[in-house]
Amino acid sequence: MQAQPASSEELLAALQEAAQDLLFPSESDHPLQPARWGVDASSPAALLAAEGLAADTAVEVTTVDDFFAPVLEAPEEAGEAALAAAGRYQRLVDLLERHLTDLRVYRVGRVDIDVHVVGRHPSGAWLGLKTKVVET
Repeated sequence: MQAQPASSEELLAALQEAAQDLLFPSESDHPLQPARWGVDASSPAALLAAEGLAADTAVEVTTVDDFFAPVLEAPEEAGEAALAAAGRYQRLVDLLERHLTDLRVYRVGRVDIDVHVVGRHPSGAWLGLKTKVVET
């Protein structure tokens, strides 16, 4: 059994390993990258400020379960690669849920959307993942 990441740096390394070569599907697939926010990211306003974006930028807040739902269940007719990818996404979600509290997903912008999967580490740091989705 793998040791549990204790520090925020260890968790970021574990997220990097779990997300290695995974692309989040949308009209344009993008990688999932571990991220640390140097400030409070507990609200859309705080996240926009942390990212240096205008306060009136469109932000949709959703849950980790809702965001990852499309990639967690491969259809029965899917091949082994799709089933393996679904398992890898599930391990990534499990890692987030085991080590972070106050988990939420911010979808920032329209069409070309920056996605921030954010949670609070026991150290108080805000950690998670960033990716991009394209929805026209």
